[in-house]
Amino acid sequence: MNQYNAICIGGGPADRGPTPVGVGPMPAPRTRIPSPVRTFAQRFSATRRGARLARLLAAQQLAEWGHPRGTEAHDTVVLVVAELAANAVLHGRVPGRDFALFLSYDEERGVVRVEVADTHPVRPARGTPGSVPAADADHGRGLLLVDALAARWGVTDRVGPGKTVWAECTTPPPVRRGVRRGGGGNQHDLLTDTRRVPESSAE
Repeated sequence: MNQYNAICIGGGPADRGPTPVGVGPMPAPRTRIPSPVRTFAQRFSATRRGARLARLLAAQQLAEWGHPRGTEAHDTVVLVVAELAANAVLHGRVPGRDFALFLSYDEERGVVRVEVADTHPVRPARGTPGSVPAADADHGRGLLLVDALAARWGVTDRVGPGKTVWAECTTPPPVRRGVRRGGGGNQHDLLTDTRRVPESSAE
């Protein structure tokens, strides 16, 4: 065995050749962890007091999700909740039955979904584009507002009697605590009181 064979059999540095300049180990790919979908669910009495409380708690929840009062996302979603809750109380009320509010926030998609379920079988009718309810109509205006504010909305069946009216609203990225917006102001302006609202305060 000569010296050349000994080097090849031994698998020494002569086998590998020169290492290219500037080439290192390949970094591991970074895995993007999706943001979790946050949710809120609550049942309310089918009364005006219950509808007001639904609006107040929705406003509080949006603030906790980074969309405080005064932002477009907050005000839009709260209006949609108010109109759907009022519709459930006025036109979806069944004596002795509550209505339910469900909110979900998908930060990744930038969407807040509002669902209001009641036990009344009659579904709200979708108006035709440009249609306006008569001056003496006792319903229809709230859903026209929902149609104008939401990216899309509709009605689905629910488990048990009744239906669920849902709406999806697009949202910008949430306001982070301690981060000032471009228009000035201080950190307190970005935050709202997130204490739970007792039902008696909905009066």
